[in-house]
Amino acid sequence: MKFEESGLNGKVVEFSLLEHVMENHGMIRAGQWDYERITYDYKFEDMTNGDVYYFRFPCHVIEAETETPHAKVELGTPYVGKHYYPHGVEYDEVFPKHVVNQCNKLIEALHSELHV
Repeated sequence: MKFEESGLNGKVVEFSLLEHVMENHGMIRAGQWDYERITYDYKFEDMTNGDVYYFRFPCHVIEAETETPHAKVELGTPYVGKHYYPHGVEYDEVFPKHVVNQCNKLIEALHSELHV
């Protein structure tokens, strides 16, 4: 499920600010990056039934390289997927309301803190 109406797609921010804000909200970059692309993940675990969801936020470096503090990063469209062990993550699902609500709260927080 994509969050097309996030208001973040296409906005440009500095890498150092993006990294700081994402870390503050529990979104990790880990190994999901190269010199031009970055993906931040937030993992949801539903303890009642064992389901695992990933809220993902793709970005694209448009000036300099990833991990350069003043690199310019263009934000993409955030999306959420459900993990199925051992097959991977599926994005064309009907997601529980509490997961969608949490994703929307994260989008709101990112929107206000990234000043875009």
